[in-house]
Amino acid sequence: MRIMRSKELPEELRDRIVARHRSGQGYKNISAALKVPKSTVASIILKWKTFGTTRTLPRAVRLAKLSYRGRRAFMGLYGRVARRKPLLSARHESLHGLIRFSGLMRPRAFRLNSKRYVWRKPGTAHHLSNTVPAVKHGGGSIMLWGCFSAAGTGRLVTIEGKMNAAKYRDILDENLLQSAQDLRLGRRFTFQQDNDPKHTAKITKEWLHNNSVTVLEWPSRSPDLNPIEQLWRDLKMAVHQRLPSNLTELERICKEEWQRIPKS
Repeated sequence: MRIMRSKELPEELRDRIVARHRSGQGYKNISAALKVPKSTVASIILKWKTFGTTRTLPRAVRLAKLSYRGRRAFMGLYGRVARRKPLLSARHESLHGLIRFSGLMRPRAFRLNSKRYVWRKPGTAHHLSNTVPAVKHGGGSIMLWGCFSAAGTGRLVTIEGKMNAAKYRDILDENLLQSAQDLRLGRRFTFQQDNDPKHTAKITKEWLHNNSVTVLEWPSRSPDLNPIEQLWRDLKMAVHQRLPSNLTELERICKEEWQRIPKS
Protein backbone atom coordinates (compact mmCIF):
# COMPACT_ATOMS: atom_id res chain seq x y z
CA MET A 1 0.00 0.00 0.00
CA ARG A 2 1.44 3.36 -1.02
CA ILE A 3 1.23 6.14 1.58
CA MET A 4 0.28 9.48 0.07
CA ARG A 5 2.19 12.55 1.12
CA SER A 6 0.24 15.46 2.62
CA LYS A 7 0.37 17.53 -0.59
CA GLU A 8 -1.17 14.59 -2.53
CA LEU A 9 -4.30 14.45 -0.36
CA PRO A 10 -7.49 16.07 -1.69
CA GLU A 11 -8.13 19.56 -0.34
CA GLU A 12 -11.45 18.44 1.12
CA LEU A 13 -9.71 15.70 3.17
CA ARG A 14 -7.06 18.12 4.41
CA ASP A 15 -9.81 20.50 5.55
CA ARG A 16 -11.56 17.67 7.39
CA ILE A 17 -8.32 16.86 9.23
CA VAL A 18 -7.99 20.47 10.41
CA ALA A 19 -11.66 20.63 11.36
CA ARG A 20 -11.38 17.53 13.53
CA HIS A 21 -8.22 18.92 15.14
CA ARG A 22 -9.98 22.18 15.95
CA SER A 23 -12.81 20.24 17.54
CA GLY A 24 -10.33 18.71 19.98
CA GLN A 25 -9.61 15.31 18.46
CA GLY A 26 -6.09 13.94 18.77
CA TYR A 27 -3.78 12.90 15.93
CA LYS A 28 -4.33 9.19 16.61
CA ASN A 29 -8.14 9.44 16.47
CA ILE A 30 -8.06 11.57 13.31
CA SER A 31 -5.70 9.09 11.65
CA ALA A 32 -7.95 6.13 12.49
CA ALA A 33 -11.18 7.87 11.48
CA LEU A 34 -9.97 9.23 8.11
CA LYS A 35 -7.57 6.39 7.23
CA VAL A 36 -4.63 8.80 6.94
CA PRO A 37 -1.18 8.07 8.42
CA LYS A 38 -0.57 9.78 11.73
CA SER A 39 2.61 11.46 10.39
CA THR A 40 0.61 12.95 7.51
CA VAL A 41 -2.03 14.24 9.94
CA ALA A 42 0.71 15.89 12.00
CA SER A 43 2.30 17.43 8.89
CA ILE A 44 -0.99 18.94 7.68
CA ILE A 45 -1.86 20.37 11.11
CA LEU A 46 1.65 21.83 11.49
CA LYS A 47 1.34 23.50 8.09
CA TRP A 48 -2.06 24.91 9.04
CA LYS A 49 -0.69 26.28 12.32
CA THR A 50 2.34 27.81 10.60
CA PHE A 51 0.80 29.28 7.45
CA GLY A 52 -2.93 29.39 8.25
CA THR A 53 -3.76 27.17 5.29
CA THR A 54 -3.42 23.60 4.06
CA ARG A 55 -3.09 24.60 0.41
CA THR A 56 0.16 24.04 -1.50
CA LEU A 57 2.23 27.21 -1.30
CA PRO A 58 4.35 28.50 -4.18
CA ARG A 59 8.11 28.02 -3.79
CA ALA A 60 10.26 31.04 -3.09
CA VAL A 61 12.34 32.04 -6.10
CA ARG A 62 15.98 32.93 -5.43
CA LEU A 63 16.81 36.17 -7.22
CA ALA A 64 20.23 36.61 -8.77
CA LYS A 65 22.41 39.25 -7.13
CA LEU A 66 23.31 40.58 -10.55
CA SER A 67 21.23 40.35 -13.69
CA TYR A 68 22.76 38.99 -16.90
CA ARG A 69 23.01 42.52 -18.28
CA GLY A 70 24.44 43.73 -14.97
CA ARG A 71 27.18 41.10 -15.00
CA ARG A 72 28.15 42.05 -18.54
CA ALA A 73 28.18 45.73 -17.66
CA PHE A 74 30.13 45.32 -14.45
CA MET A 75 33.58 46.52 -15.53
CA GLY A 76 33.44 44.26 -18.58
CA LEU A 77 34.19 41.18 -16.48
CA TYR A 78 33.08 37.61 -17.15
CA GLY A 79 32.99 34.68 -14.71
CA ARG A 80 35.35 31.94 -15.89
CA VAL A 81 37.28 28.97 -14.52
CA ALA A 82 40.89 30.00 -13.96
CA ARG A 83 43.21 28.73 -16.71
CA ARG A 84 46.27 26.66 -15.95
CA LYS A 85 49.37 28.77 -16.12
CA PRO A 86 51.54 28.06 -19.20
CA LEU A 87 54.85 26.38 -18.44
CA LEU A 88 57.07 29.25 -19.53
CA SER A 89 60.07 28.52 -17.33
CA ALA A 90 61.04 26.54 -14.27
CA ARG A 91 61.23 29.77 -12.29
CA HIS A 92 57.50 30.31 -12.64
CA GLU A 93 56.48 26.77 -11.83
CA SER A 94 54.87 25.86 -8.53
CA LEU A 95 54.25 22.44 -7.03
CA HIS A 96 51.10 20.68 -8.17
CA GLY A 97 50.02 17.72 -6.13
CA LEU A 98 49.24 16.55 -2.64
CA ILE A 99 50.83 16.98 0.74
CA ARG A 100 49.65 14.15 2.98
CA PHE A 101 50.34 14.48 6.67
CA SER A 102 50.49 11.51 8.99
CA GLY A 103 51.23 11.46 12.66
CA LEU A 104 48.71 11.68 15.44
CA MET A 105 46.00 11.52 12.77
CA ARG A 106 44.92 9.89 9.50
CA PRO A 107 46.66 11.14 6.33
CA ARG A 108 45.13 14.24 4.78
CA ALA A 109 45.22 15.54 1.21
CA PHE A 110 46.14 19.11 0.36
CA ARG A 111 45.96 20.36 -3.23
CA LEU A 112 47.91 23.55 -3.85
CA ASN A 113 46.27 24.49 -7.11
CA SER A 114 42.64 23.45 -6.84
CA LYS A 115 40.05 24.80 -9.28
CA ARG A 116 38.94 28.38 -8.63
CA TYR A 117 36.79 30.93 -10.42
CA VAL A 118 37.92 34.43 -11.33
CA TRP A 119 36.40 37.62 -12.73
CA ARG A 120 38.39 38.69 -15.78
CA LYS A 121 38.17 40.83 -18.88
CA PRO A 122 38.18 39.31 -22.37
CA GLY A 123 41.69 38.53 -23.60
CA THR A 124 43.18 38.26 -20.06
CA ALA A 125 42.81 34.48 -19.59
CA HIS A 126 46.57 33.95 -19.20
CA HIS A 127 47.34 36.94 -16.98
CA LEU A 128 49.12 35.86 -13.79
CA SER A 129 46.22 36.84 -11.51
CA ASN A 130 43.78 34.75 -13.56
CA THR A 131 45.74 31.47 -13.60
CA VAL A 132 46.54 28.61 -11.27
CA PRO A 133 50.00 27.00 -11.21
CA ALA A 134 50.76 23.82 -13.15
CA VAL A 135 53.79 21.55 -13.28
CA LYS A 136 54.99 18.91 -15.74
CA HIS A 137 54.20 15.26 -15.02
CA GLY A 138 51.58 16.12 -12.37
CA GLY A 139 53.92 17.39 -9.64
CA GLY A 140 54.30 15.12 -6.64
CA SER A 141 53.57 14.56 -2.98
CA ILE A 142 55.24 13.83 0.31
CA MET A 143 54.03 12.20 3.51
CA LEU A 144 55.02 13.54 6.91
CA TRP A 145 54.76 12.43 10.52
CA GLY A 146 54.90 14.98 13.29
CA CYS A 147 54.11 15.46 16.96
CA PHE A 148 53.75 18.32 19.41
CA SER A 149 52.97 19.22 23.00
CA ALA A 150 52.17 22.38 24.93
CA ALA A 151 55.94 22.95 25.02
CA GLY A 152 56.12 23.27 21.23
CA THR A 153 56.53 21.18 18.10
CA GLY A 154 58.47 17.92 18.15
CA ARG A 155 60.12 16.22 15.23
CA LEU A 156 58.69 16.30 11.70
CA VAL A 157 59.95 13.45 9.52
CA THR A 158 59.41 12.40 5.92
CA ILE A 159 57.93 8.96 5.29
CA GLU A 160 59.47 7.09 2.40
CA GLY A 161 57.36 4.54 0.54
CA LYS A 162 54.08 3.05 1.69
CA MET A 163 53.08 3.57 5.30
CA ASN A 164 52.43 0.39 7.27
CA ALA A 165 52.50 -0.76 10.89
CA ALA A 166 56.19 -1.71 10.81
CA LYS A 167 57.17 1.66 9.41
CA TYR A 168 54.97 3.45 11.93
CA ARG A 169 56.63 1.55 14.78
CA ASP A 170 60.06 2.53 13.44
CA ILE A 171 59.00 6.19 13.28
CA LEU A 172 57.92 6.06 16.93
CA ASP A 173 61.15 4.31 17.89
CA GLU A 174 63.31 6.91 16.19
CA ASN A 175 61.34 10.06 16.94
CA LEU A 176 58.70 9.89 19.69
CA LEU A 177 60.87 9.48 22.77
CA GLN A 178 63.50 11.83 21.34
CA SER A 179 60.83 14.47 20.75
CA ALA A 180 59.62 14.07 24.33
CA GLN A 181 63.20 14.50 25.53
CA ASP A 182 63.76 17.58 23.34
CA LEU A 183 60.55 19.12 24.71
CA ARG A 184 61.62 18.23 28.28
CA LEU A 185 58.54 16.12 28.95
CA GLY A 186 60.45 13.37 30.72
CA ARG A 187 59.04 9.83 30.50
CA ARG A 188 55.67 10.54 32.14
CA PHE A 189 53.64 11.86 29.25
CA THR A 190 50.44 10.74 27.51
CA PHE A 191 50.58 10.00 23.82
CA GLN A 192 47.54 10.73 21.63
CA GLN A 193 46.79 9.04 18.31
CA ASP A 194 43.63 7.93 16.52
CA ASN A 195 42.43 4.39 15.77
CA ASP A 196 44.15 3.98 12.42
CA PRO A 197 44.93 0.26 11.93
CA LYS A 198 48.66 1.05 11.89
CA HIS A 199 48.32 2.73 15.29
CA THR A 200 46.45 -0.20 16.85
CA ALA A 201 48.49 -2.99 15.24
CA LYS A 202 50.04 -5.63 17.50
CA ILE A 203 53.65 -4.56 16.84
CA THR A 204 52.74 -0.92 17.58
CA LYS A 205 51.04 -1.82 20.85
CA GLU A 206 54.01 -3.97 21.85
CA TRP A 207 56.44 -1.11 21.23
CA LEU A 208 54.32 1.33 23.23
CA HIS A 209 54.04 -1.18 26.09
CA ASN A 210 57.75 -2.06 26.08
CA ASN A 211 58.67 1.64 26.20
CA SER A 212 56.12 2.45 28.94
CA VAL A 213 54.27 4.98 26.81
CA THR A 214 50.82 5.85 28.13
CA VAL A 215 48.32 6.14 25.26
CA LEU A 216 45.20 8.28 25.51
CA GLU A 217 42.09 6.14 25.02
CA TRP A 218 40.46 7.04 21.70
CA PRO A 219 36.89 5.80 21.10
CA SER A 220 36.08 4.20 17.76
CA ARG A 221 34.12 6.20 15.16
CA SER A 222 34.56 9.37 17.19
CA PRO A 223 34.68 12.87 15.65
CA ASP A 224 38.23 13.85 14.71
CA LEU A 225 38.98 16.25 17.57
CA ASN A 226 42.73 15.75 17.59
CA PRO A 227 44.29 19.19 18.22
CA ILE A 228 47.14 18.50 15.80
CA GLU A 229 44.61 19.23 13.03
CA GLN A 230 45.07 22.92 13.80
CA LEU A 231 48.82 22.65 13.33
CA TRP A 232 48.43 20.89 9.98
CA ARG A 233 46.19 23.73 8.87
CA ASP A 234 48.72 26.37 9.94
CA LEU A 235 51.50 24.45 8.22
CA LYS A 236 49.54 24.11 4.98
CA MET A 237 48.80 27.83 4.89
CA ALA A 238 52.43 28.75 5.55
CA VAL A 239 53.73 26.33 2.89
CA HIS A 240 51.18 27.52 0.35
CA GLN A 241 52.38 31.12 0.73
CA ARG A 242 55.98 30.13 -0.05
CA LEU A 243 55.05 28.26 -3.28
CA PRO A 244 57.61 25.41 -3.37
CA SER A 245 58.61 24.47 -6.91
CA ASN A 246 59.71 20.84 -6.35
CA LEU A 247 59.58 18.08 -3.78
CA THR A 248 62.96 18.94 -2.26
CA GLU A 249 61.83 22.50 -1.64
CA LEU A 250 58.48 21.28 -0.32
CA GLU A 251 60.13 19.06 2.29
CA ARG A 252 62.56 21.78 3.36
CA ILE A 253 59.86 24.44 3.64
CA CYS A 254 57.55 22.11 5.59
CA LYS A 255 60.26 21.47 8.18
CA GLU A 256 61.20 25.15 8.41
CA GLU A 257 57.61 26.28 8.89
CA TRP A 258 56.94 23.45 11.39
CA GLN A 259 59.72 24.76 13.62
CA ARG A 260 58.34 28.30 13.32
CA ILE A 261 54.92 27.44 14.73
CA PRO A 262 54.77 29.34 18.06
CA LYS A 263 53.91 27.64 21.35
CA SER A 264 50.74 29.69 21.61
